[in-house]
Amino acid sequence: MRARIKSLLTQPCITVLLYHAVRVYCRTFRLTVEHEETWLAHIKGGGRVLLCAWHQQFFAIIRHCESYRPYRPSIMISQSKDGEMIAGVALKSGWLAIRGSSSRGGSQALKILVEKLKETGLAAHIVDGPRGPAGKLKRGAIHLAQAADAVIVPMYVTADKAWYFNSWDKFLLPKPFSQVTLRFGAMIKLTPTGNTDELERQRKYVEDTMLSSLIV
Repeated sequence: MRARIKSLLTQPCITVLLYHAVRVYCRTFRLTVEHEETWLAHIKGGGRVLLCAWHQQFFAIIRHCESYRPYRPSIMISQSKDGEMIAGVALKSGWLAIRGSSSRGGSQALKILVEKLKETGLAAHIVDGPRGPAGKLKRGAIHLAQAADAVIVPMYVTADKAWYFNSWDKFLLPKPFSQVTLRFGAMIKLTPTGNTDELERQRKYVEDTMLSSLIV
């Protein structure tokens, strides 16, 4: 029964309805965006940017990320049925959804994402998705940024009124008409390395930088 429901939810007409429902809901937020200008200027100057967020916080940024449509951005989304729904919303929002994850099809998807990031200058990555553990930044983000010669820009979301789901990531859903703040961190430039210890140091540095925003 559950499989049949998920199959129904991935139908094109349902995806369109879901996309519009998400947009309408997110428009109720009183959204404040901070420190966006620096990394946008970096792209306009020929640089490349990988936006990084926790799985817990991605719903709240869907509405604003639609404004990046002119940059033809990309994002990796899992090949699961849940991922199918999210990919449909992403495509309607102007984002290229590249299907894959750490557990299935991730290697090939990462290669495609690297090429798209090199081509357009903008991509995003959910650093602990799709299944966690929460707050554990996976190496894919580091490999992606290094391979595409991109800076990492953390994305942080807070809401004055929100629900937190009983899920592995304590998924954050801002309540209607809440004050939501989307803050971008400083650009992080990583030096390419084939050294395992140095790669782990870089991964841990980005993880520690982003952990302060995670609600646990």
